[in-house]
Amino acid sequence: MGFKSYVIRRTLAGIPVFIGLSILIFTLARVLPGDPARLALGPRASEEAVQSLREEMGLHDPIVVQYLDYMAGLFQGDMGISLTTNRNVAADLLYFFPATFELITVGMLIAIVLGIPLGIIAGQNKDEAEDNASRLFAFFGVSMPAFWAAILLQLLFAFHLGLLPATGRIGVEAPPRITGLMLVDSLVATDFEAFRSALAHLLLPAFTLALAPMADIARMTRSSFIEEFNKDYVHALHSSGIPGKLIAYKYVLKASFASTLTIIALDYGFLIGSAFLIEIVFAWPGMARYGVDAILANDINAIIGVTLVVGVVFIVANLVVDILYGYFDPRVRYGGDEE
Repeated sequence: MGFKSYVIRRTLAGIPVFIGLSILIFTLARVLPGDPARLALGPRASEEAVQSLREEMGLHDPIVVQYLDYMAGLFQGDMGISLTTNRNVAADLLYFFPATFELITVGMLIAIVLGIPLGIIAGQNKDEAEDNASRLFAFFGVSMPAFWAAILLQLLFAFHLGLLPATGRIGVEAPPRITGLMLVDSLVATDFEAFRSALAHLLLPAFTLALAPMADIARMTRSSFIEEFNKDYVHALHSSGIPGKLIAYKYVLKASFASTLTIIALDYGFLIGSAFLIEIVFAWPGMARYGVDAILANDINAIIGVTLVVGVVFIVANLVVDILYGYFDPRVRYGGDEE
């Protein structure tokens, strides 16, 4: 099976997963306490008005019919009206999601840039001081709750040292909205003051978000590095007189990188869950705050929309993992056919 066929097969396999996820989310949302029609009209609305809106919303239809109507609207860009904003949920998600996407993407970039070198240093110095320090950092990075790390870093860098802003997304007038990504929009508008302000506001929450994946990446890079270093071909390269650093970076790192890429893709999916806590602590105007407001208001359409987006991010992350495995290890592509 060629790589292109493998990618198509894995992508198609994600469709039933999405359908199953949407059925589960829609069903759970419909059994939540509260009447969406009553919530939309308010407690003072007459029973006739509530019944009329129920008919309009299709709440008297069987749940299967409601689900099919929702999915038909979803593929037309209609996810229903949010009670908290009185706008289409799809429009709300397009507005709030870029802030969350920017946060988790920059957080993952920080995790990669710092985590891989930490893992390499630890792998090259097994059981020495550098390795012990790296493992200690990885332990704290994985075990420390995200909200607790956020509060500690906020107290240190924002309130005690005054180096970075404590909350918000930008401290000056925002650039014209093009993509919703503040760094990109400010560069497109050549507004470097806005870029500096947006970057300063982004660094602290992004670094906080990066701690756990950074620890994961460092641990995986270290273990893969050590495993690869013990293989026969590496000993042969050493015996031939090739310098150790050249072996490490040209051969060992490349051979061990598949596992690290897998962790990166998986952690990127998990970051959207961690981002919910980080956004609350840093008052980051992303999808998390929109989701929390929806939960507090029992805004069913918004709850379904936010949960679907989170689920899709996880599905895409797992799809990327499968594709990476197939790219770096052709045996994965053919394994199913050989059995």
